[in-house]
Amino acid sequence: MKASELFELSGQVALVTGASSGLGARFAQVLAANGARVALVARRAKRLDELRKRIEASGGRAVVIEADVRDRAAMTRAFDAAEKAFGTVTILVNNAGVAHSGRALDLSEEEWRRVLSTNLDAVFFWAQEAARRIIAANKQGAIVNIASVLGFGVSKGVIAYTAAKAGVVQITKALALELAFKGVRVNAIAPGWFMTEINDAYLKSEEGKAKTREIPVGRFGQDGDLDGALLLLVSKAGAYIAGATIVVDGGQMLALRG
Repeated sequence: MKASELFELSGQVALVTGASSGLGARFAQVLAANGARVALVARRAKRLDELRKRIEASGGRAVVIEADVRDRAAMTRAFDAAEKAFGTVTILVNNAGVAHSGRALDLSEEEWRRVLSTNLDAVFFWAQEAARRIIAANKQGAIVNIASVLGFGVSKGVIAYTAAKAGVVQITKALALELAFKGVRVNAIAPGWFMTEINDAYLKSEEGKAKTREIPVGRFGQDGDLDGALLLLVSKAGAYIAGATIVVDGGQMLALRG
């Protein structure tokens, strides 16, 4: 089989959370470029509409759905809207997330809850909703959760983020165990340092630039570095992959392990 056929997504309907910027916007564009119709979900509707126009200008199809991933009612409406526009969502990319900084002893309950509800709770509930609908429609589907290398190790000042991302790795395994035989494959991608809107200023600082010394390939992740992992996990190419977390970090974890 040719690679173009192996990774072809024609006939698939994808929903990407946190699609208004950064990795989410890139994921949406890659899915659309390979044939999927894409539901763009985030809180910033104006940015989503700009992304929709870019996708459509390139020959793809997309619909804008404004929603906060922490809002269960908004989640239901988002899936309903995607189905109305394109049909059953068969690919979910659980990308929405928030960052924080602050040492453990100073972290407020409010901040802990904000990070966990966005980065962990929402991942489970959106995956649950997607799986229920895929199974009810008697279809095959793929769910990709965006974890982090901090799901495997720790760093100072990001305890809530680290806990949430470790939870994402475990949720991915548990969901895969229960859903794979029903035709829903669940996997995850764990990026290392990527230049995005969330951390752009920090990574361009002298302290941030110094972190490239921890990365064997000698640079931060950039546009395109996650395309292959995403397409593998949502296409026929990954038909026998379930419960896996693909680490894409330029070898950073290898250096940390020694």
